[in-house]
Amino acid sequence: MAKRVAVIGAGSSGLTSIKCCLDEGLEPVCFESSDDIGGLWKFKEQPEADRCSIYRSVIVNTSKEMMCYSDFPMPDHFPNYVNNSTLLQYIRLYAGHFNLLKHIHFQTTVRSVRQRPDFSNSGQWEVVTVDRDGREETHVFDGVLVCAGFYTQPIKPLSDFPGIDTFPGTIIHSWEYKDSDPYLGKRVVVIGIGNSGGDIAVELSRVCEKTFLSTRKGAWVIGRVVDRGLPLDMMMMTRARDLFYWLLPRALLNLILERILNQRFDHKLYGLQPVHRILDQHVVINDDLPGRILLGDLAMKSNVQKFQGSTVFFDDGTVEEKIDAMILCTGYDYKFPFLPTSLSSGSDGDLKLYRRIFPPSLERPTLAILGLFQTKGAIMPAVELQARWASRVIAGLNHLPPAEKMNKSIEKDVQANLKSYPSPKLAALQVDHIPYIDSIAKEVGVRPNIAWLLLKDPAVGLRVFFGPCSPYQFRLNGPGHWSGARQAILTQWDRVAKPMKTRSIPEPSSFGLISWLGLSGGAALIFALMAMQIIPLFLNSD
Repeated sequence: MAKRVAVIGAGSSGLTSIKCCLDEGLEPVCFESSDDIGGLWKFKEQPEADRCSIYRSVIVNTSKEMMCYSDFPMPDHFPNYVNNSTLLQYIRLYAGHFNLLKHIHFQTTVRSVRQRPDFSNSGQWEVVTVDRDGREETHVFDGVLVCAGFYTQPIKPLSDFPGIDTFPGTIIHSWEYKDSDPYLGKRVVVIGIGNSGGDIAVELSRVCEKTFLSTRKGAWVIGRVVDRGLPLDMMMMTRARDLFYWLLPRALLNLILERILNQRFDHKLYGLQPVHRILDQHVVINDDLPGRILLGDLAMKSNVQKFQGSTVFFDDGTVEEKIDAMILCTGYDYKFPFLPTSLSSGSDGDLKLYRRIFPPSLERPTLAILGLFQTKGAIMPAVELQARWASRVIAGLNHLPPAEKMNKSIEKDVQANLKSYPSPKLAALQVDHIPYIDSIAKEVGVRPNIAWLLLKDPAVGLRVFFGPCSPYQFRLNGPGHWSGARQAILTQWDRVAKPMKTRSIPEPSSFGLISWLGLSGGAALIFALMAMQIIPLFLNSD
């Protein structure tokens, strides 16, 4: 009899978890509290408590070839950077293609997940759910995959701003922000310069009288489009580049990369210069921020010092009056109230997770938390690898090391990140993209063998090493092998080009080019001969 696995959430992480369970012969049962799939990417006019929320104009920061599921490329006509509705369309295509919807119980909320009395032997869990009619039910599962979302608990540090109680304007978090309509003609302060802060400030600057973007530390900013107009992550996220970065001294590499970004626009001149080096923290991905600053519609400001009515004082001594609204882009916390409190460590609710997946405190590794990490690369294929590994562990096909070894690994990872992220909880979330997904792929048995590929199939081997580290690489061999992976790698740049080929441009004629070269060369020869004849005449004229 197949082991039953509870999957909590039917967003992008939950759907791939259902599929991975099916691939390993498990029986997934997914509980989704809303009435539809899509999770974070389903736009709603009003935010809902304890759920992810996005603004109407969201566009992803990772390109379609890098963020798709490893055995289901996005349609070639999709744009390289999709908006939330197009991504939701892709997620629905994925669910339909693999027939995943029949495993989902919609409008069913998970109230609690608890170990059964015989957990040390069975590894089983009691999961209590409540359906749309308020009926409570207790289920028994052999495993649990938590895919409940990361961006659900907005952080509102209002106590950091003295005098905030005197401010007569509106104050919201980016979690509540939907569009710029309520801010037409107003003066708005956006606090925080992550990706959301940059996006919202740019959008507001097109309709507001004036938009101010306040930051304590500044940020390095780069656009989605780089050399020759190609997607940023496809050019930057390569194994060859990762190796090159590893070989170079970090200080030198910081200097080189910062110089490259400053050649596009001077971060100091634009008020963006951060206190940290470029490799120490995430860059902000934004195509329009420098342009809005250059036009004067958006002004960079230092940290807010205090409020005095509608007047805002900043740390650098500057003052802005008649401020109508403040939008906090100050990040999120995470919370899983249905999980046993024994899994949390410390008063801040931090979850110690081996490889950002497995709680080492459990006697049986039958519960995994997916998607609870931050990386500079695409999240979806990384979570898919997590789900592939977790489903194999629950199925008994893979095994984890002893708890002591897992705890040492967790501590090592946290210590490595503390220099850049002083908060241990935040430091624990950070992973280095390619090394991380490779480490998970190794556990599953699907990490590509570059040397073997170069010998057996050099066309693919060269693309795997020098080209973008796209998800298809993890379907070339091993468990879950996909016969279309090789072709997907060979044609990935074709899918990049497809949506941009909307205007027919004739290829230049080779005859015309040769003729032009011939004519220009002939003309040069004639002028040279004439010069040879004329110059001696001048020399002999005296």
